[in-house]
Amino acid sequence: MNLTLKNLIEAEKKAQQLFNEIENRNILIAGNSENKINELIFELAFEMFGIKKYWHKRIVRCGKNTLYPYNEDPENLILKNDDILFLDFGPVFEEWEADFGRTYVIGNDSYKNKLRDDIESAWLEGKDYFNSKSKITGAQLYAYCNELAKKYGWEFGGEIAGHIVGQYPHEKLEKEDKTNYIHPDNHTNMFDLNKKGEKKHWILEIHFVDKEKEIGGFFEQLLA
Repeated sequence: MNLTLKNLIEAEKKAQQLFNEIENRNILIAGNSENKINELIFELAFEMFGIKKYWHKRIVRCGKNTLYPYNEDPENLILKNDDILFLDFGPVFEEWEADFGRTYVIGNDSYKNKLRDDIESAWLEGKDYFNSKSKITGAQLYAYCNELAKKYGWEFGGEIAGHIVGQYPHEKLEKEDKTNYIHPDNHTNMFDLNKKGEKKHWILEIHFVDKEKEIGGFFEQLLA
């Protein structure tokens, strides 16, 4: 294992610890707004790890806002009983980036619980598919993630299915340059080296939605 990957894995472990502690605190409770939850998580991360640096905007989305992909900025909603929400945070630990996303169900709604479970299962399938290849383009992996959504009975909600990650600040993610994204227009091999001649490290993200019921779920972490 190279040093970069080791550091990225360590950063992700800390992100996992943060998310575990979020569940132990009275943060994801009905009555809290998305903005309030965001603030509480920011304070918790500083309490646990002394960090205030994030490499992308911190996302908390509940209810119908779970339909929206990353680039949208929907209205601030209040978390309700029997609601669904997801978190997408990119904390920087000692100059190494994590990118971690999870979905939570408030209450016991079986349909929402299925969505939460399906996205994790689909992420694991996507990882196995990627690891089974010696060559694969971003477009091919994006297409596979869309097929997974159909397999599980959902629609894929993301404009991308992931991106590169690295030491902060990593190679700038230009929207026009799709080679750093798992995107339908990225026809380059994901195993190609970056501009510095180094191996690329990828985040895989799964976003499934049901537009009729206005719910979505999100799961992401390091593809390693």
